[in-house]
Amino acid sequence: MSMDLRKYVDSGRLPGGVTLIARGDDVEVRTAGPVDRDFLFRIASLTKPVVAAAVMLLVEDGRIALDNPIGKWLPELAGPKVVRTPQSPPDDVVPAKRPITVFDLLTFRAGWGFPDDFTLPAVAPLLAMSHPADMHAAPPPDEWLTTLADVPLLRQPGEAWLYNTCSDIQGVLIARVCGQSLPDFLAERVFEPLGMTDTGFTVPAAKRDRFTTAYGPDLQVIDPPDGSWSRMPAFPAGAGGLVSTADDLCRFGRALLGDSLLARESVKLMTTDHLTADQRKASELFLEGQGWGFGGSVDVDTRAPWNVPGRYGWIGGTGTAAHIIPSTGTIAILLTQVMMSSPTPPEIMRDFWRSI
Repeated sequence: MSMDLRKYVDSGRLPGGVTLIARGDDVEVRTAGPVDRDFLFRIASLTKPVVAAAVMLLVEDGRIALDNPIGKWLPELAGPKVVRTPQSPPDDVVPAKRPITVFDLLTFRAGWGFPDDFTLPAVAPLLAMSHPADMHAAPPPDEWLTTLADVPLLRQPGEAWLYNTCSDIQGVLIARVCGQSLPDFLAERVFEPLGMTDTGFTVPAAKRDRFTTAYGPDLQVIDPPDGSWSRMPAFPAGAGGLVSTADDLCRFGRALLGDSLLARESVKLMTTDHLTADQRKASELFLEGQGWGFGGSVDVDTRAPWNVPGRYGWIGGTGTAAHIIPSTGTIAILLTQVMMSSPTPPEIMRDFWRSI
């Protein structure tokens, strides 16, 4: 029996939410607050597995390969510089020892991204490019990529797992390779084939009566239904720009479990941990001892009751979580409206995972 969201709503900690747990044809959905099963939520970093799957579609098409240097399509990033040490200032750089590959992007080991220590000097220019509170602040993809090219890598390609930025680069890579925008490619190759009719980078007027309000950690309104997602952003963020519903995310989970979107080998690559023990240890703030596949974490250490070896998925900073457990065929989705205050999963997520 899944967790009861009502205690969080009744106590004033949560405006509303949806949980979905699917085991084969047995699907249990619960709602609380003024939301229904078909309501749309800003899913934030749950966008990452979707974009990684889109990259793998291009791999299966033969248009790119995992060992390809990304400079072939992203020449702006063909000759990156790396800070001499992680503690060095952004202007103390050395050349990258090798090109960044598609595989580096998918495993978050390209060299751009956020480490556990946000005080490192070279993190500052990357933070300056981040606009979590305003999705319309980022420039168009080509301009964004030009700015990123001037930001040094924090680590050499392949050396360390660093959070977030690689998914945004993946989104630009997809657009460059296929010659169409990321929203159009995802609609054509992922959302339409899977019947994910409510997933996208914007919410049309006809659906806004089902679009939730977003709240900050102190429950102040940060984005109403007719706010940021009422128009397409200049930069459709592969790291966190999508809205979706519990059922749409369940369809994506079923596609991964049932090989209906990608070949079994592609799904295996997505849902297998590719990190070393040292890389996992250095990423404790985000991964809590677990590994990373393509676009999501992979459980390798049963340190908590909900950890199951091979469990794959991720969490979103807007208070969302979605995982599949291949060994049991389980899909578990939690959608809330309250922003997380840190990378550490909040109590409600842990309660939900315990109940699965």
